Amino acid sequence: MPSTYTSLYYHLVFSTKERAPFIHPSWQERLHGYLGGIVRDLGGIPTEINGVRDHVHLLVSLKPTHAVSDVLRQLKTGSSEWVHNEIKQHEFSWQDGYSAFTVSPTQISGVRKYIRTQADHHKKKTFKEEYLELLKKSGVAFDEKYLW
Repeated sequence: MPSTYTSLYYHLVFSTKERAPFIHPSWQERLHGYLGGIVRDLGGIPTEINGVRDHVHLLVSLKPTHAVSDVLRQLKTGSSEWVHNEIKQHEFSWQDGYSAFTVSPTQISGVRKYIRTQADHHKKKTFKEEYLELLKKSGVAFDEKYLW
């Protein structure tokens, strides 16, 4: 086979330090745009980005040469610096760790809708409830004492 073809989509989730409501609605969209720019600068494609005051969700397409941990490190470091410099919120930081779930091409539209409707979703569920549900649905083994 002379060429390589991939379809590598990831649903990324990470929260603010101690899930503090740092992300203010007045600059939330700008943060999401900045996160998308980081993904593009790395050679990926940001498909959907949204969140609420204490966490974000990204649906991204990455190349096979990307290491997910490196992408997450650059997303979190770059966006933290942006918040400190542009928003002047120096206490802002992201929680250590993250979740990354692979997404089948047949599920992309559903994941996009899920991410797009975060505000409505969190009228009914806390981040903790949502996160546990995502981990369980994805078959991720975890010890709850390390989640919070």
